[in-house]
Amino acid sequence: MDYQIMAVDFDGTLCYSSWPDVGEPNRPLIEYLKNWKRMGNKLILWTCRAGSALDLAVSWCSEHQLEFDAINDNLPEIVEQYGSNSRKITCDYYIDDRARLPEMMYTRNY
Repeated sequence: MDYQIMAVDFDGTLCYSSWPDVGEPNRPLIEYLKNWKRMGNKLILWTCRAGSALDLAVSWCSEHQLEFDAINDNLPEIVEQYGSNSRKITCDYYIDDRARLPEMMYTRNY
């Protein structure tokens, strides 16, 4: 593959919101992701939202000119490459407001 894949969360990451509502956009992140896609990379919306709450989030993203290659799913070429569709999203980067690097778990006192 000559591109990278990024999976990004919605609530608290793309959108400053409290589920199931939507709120203010994280404009710097949205602009970064738009540029990411313009460079030929792939983008996955990776959120716990489902049903009408997911529809609302996808519409909100479209209103902010943010389009995805997949939503809560792997890219078709990844499914083909591995011969199945794992529940874990295959990507190079995750962006999530709740993310922690493994090193943070054992190098700091929480």
